[in-house]
Amino acid sequence: MPPESSTAAAPAAGPALDAALVSTMRQYWGYDSFRPLQQEAMQAAIEGRDSVVVLPTGGGKSLCFQVPAVAMGGMALVVSPLIALMKDQVDALRNNGVSAAFINSTLSEEQRRSTASDIRAGKIKLLYVAPERLLKQGTLSFLQSCNVSLAAIDEAHCISSWGHDFRPEYRGLRILKQAFPNIGIHAYTATASERVRADIAEQLGLENPAMLVGSFDRSNLTYRVRRGVKKWNAIAEFVGQRPGDSGIVYCISRREVDDTAAGLKALGVKVAPYHAGMSDIDRQRNQEAFLEERIDVIVATVAFGMGIDKPNVRYVLHSGMPKSLEAYQQESGRAGRDGLEAECTLLYSGGDAMKWKQMIQNSGETGSGEGYEGAMTALAAMDAYCCGVNCRHAAIVGYFGQDLGKANCGACDVCLGELDLVEEPLVPAQKILSCILRLDQRFGADYTAKVLTGSSEARIVGSGHDKLSTYGLLKNEGAGAVRDWIEQLVGQGMARREGEYDTLAVTERGWQVLRGQHTPRLLRPAVKKSASRAERRGPAGDSWEGVDRGLFEHLRLLRNEHAAEASVPAYIVFGDDALRDMARRRPTSLESFRQCKGVGDKKLADYGEEFTTAIHDYCVENSLDTNVGPEVVKPVRNSDDSDGPALTAGAMASFKLFRAGKSLGEVAAEMGRANSTVVGYLNQFLTHHSVIDPTPWVEPKIARRIEGAIESVGLKGLKPIYEQLGGEVSYDEIRIVATCVSNRGG
Repeated sequence: MPPESSTAAAPAAGPALDAALVSTMRQYWGYDSFRPLQQEAMQAAIEGRDSVVVLPTGGGKSLCFQVPAVAMGGMALVVSPLIALMKDQVDALRNNGVSAAFINSTLSEEQRRSTASDIRAGKIKLLYVAPERLLKQGTLSFLQSCNVSLAAIDEAHCISSWGHDFRPEYRGLRILKQAFPNIGIHAYTATASERVRADIAEQLGLENPAMLVGSFDRSNLTYRVRRGVKKWNAIAEFVGQRPGDSGIVYCISRREVDDTAAGLKALGVKVAPYHAGMSDIDRQRNQEAFLEERIDVIVATVAFGMGIDKPNVRYVLHSGMPKSLEAYQQESGRAGRDGLEAECTLLYSGGDAMKWKQMIQNSGETGSGEGYEGAMTALAAMDAYCCGVNCRHAAIVGYFGQDLGKANCGACDVCLGELDLVEEPLVPAQKILSCILRLDQRFGADYTAKVLTGSSEARIVGSGHDKLSTYGLLKNEGAGAVRDWIEQLVGQGMARREGEYDTLAVTERGWQVLRGQHTPRLLRPAVKKSASRAERRGPAGDSWEGVDRGLFEHLRLLRNEHAAEASVPAYIVFGDDALRDMARRRPTSLESFRQCKGVGDKKLADYGEEFTTAIHDYCVENSLDTNVGPEVVKPVRNSDDSDGPALTAGAMASFKLFRAGKSLGEVAAEMGRANSTVVGYLNQFLTHHSVIDPTPWVEPKIARRIEGAIESVGLKGLKPIYEQLGGEVSYDEIRIVATCVSNRGG
């Protein structure tokens, strides 16, 4: 339980209040400044004024009610939709030294009695409860007898039928205003349009609420849309390039989830599936494995996510288009909640819109009236985003009625120059639209693309469409590129899909293109070019600056050990942002450790000695300066400083094993990686630490042979060395020795 001073009445608004709030944040959460709108939201809570707070995922919504709850007298009531989310929030609060509890169906009768006793005794500062449980008369009556300081409703968009995740049971929360007339009611969400915000306030009966709406932009996320790719190959390549990174792969169907998870597992990825067709036990087990970092990747339908408060998800990969931009912002927003850089890539196919259209029609949830039209409008907006040619960040915030405020975000495929504009798009656009007309506007995109590229399929020849004037007009472009251009024209309003089979029709804007009165913008994939990690990651790429990645990985493993012992998700011990700050400052005293991000009083007491000792030992072993202060004084040598591939979490995890003298086979077995992958890790280790002796991994006799061959033919490539050795030595062994020779300056 927080100390006496923390439970006293909060000071009045002004400098004293701000100082008290910052002091509370610093003591329990280890933060000494507000994020955007946190200060205003906390003041509303302290003053008892109702509020609707919309902050992006990772924007610090929870602190908006948690900090005032600790600073005020009494107990805060927090309505949360999912049991897993409650448990994680309560575990995190307790780990920070804040007394918290939850009431839900997982508690035994004895646990419920014990919790009720603690509430009566004033020992609980924050109580989490599900809406269904709260609305039971017995629960509500009991809470009315307690000293409730404020009520916070998390995931508040569920209240509105205009929101993307409406939950009817949330409508009953209007009773809070009647049951607790003298406290503030506060609604928090990451996704709410103006219409949804107004509906939330109305449904809850809020009185003159403070409407606090932050930017919908997540500048630390890099958005990409990849069209016309072979889905499985793209997924395998994407995940394979990020070994050890925590990621979510979203699929539209349950079958696709199972197939994708099985395929990734076969490639050696630590992965698990998650969808509504699984048992509750299996879903819970896989979710916990992901949170506790026993697996790296979860493959899921949209049934997964709302209860996930995991801050260090480094990527979200959508294998298909979501049904709305609200859904996409919510799902992609599960990446980078810690404010560090993360990637959001969407694999787009023209058939995705048809899949969702059929699913919406078959669901029976929206009917054929206003709800159905709203769903179709949202689907069209999502499709337009995927086919768009403008900044992704600007497109997302624009949908929610905001202006990005800059022409280049520096964090999407368009602004990073990863996509090329077709230099003269009018001609191919006219050919495509003309072909749609020649086909009497009775065929879909796939068929139209095949006609334009001169396919000799039997149905095309049998229909006489090989005799059309537009047949083969774009045969040099390839069916994939033409198919992609068709989708872009649909997205820009030059063509539309009609009817049950999504046949193509030319719009009025399309006729303007045919008459040469309007020129569309068409994209084709850019020629791949090398880019620095910062360029690939976008504007947040400098969050690694000054960080010793080996130390970060060393601390990450230590953090995971503590999390496993306590049976809590790893981020509850320390987030990645805290570990990066430690690996940048490299504190070896408790005083300097206290200055790192995320280190409050309780975490200092719980982990300070062990972490500072680990940091000291690592820095001595690797000749690193310690206690360097908050500013970046001397960036450490990371692989990003060279032309080689960027270090990954998987590579860094292997470094400790290689330093311990483990063989390639031993490292492969311990990490569960393929030998070829571990050879790559070893070469990164050799380069990173300038190792000059290859004999721990290559037999001395073979190493001497390779060195002799290098002396004869030089280091211009591996093939000449391989041939000089008569093909008797493997490329892996040659590469290891060559790296060590190169490190000698030879």
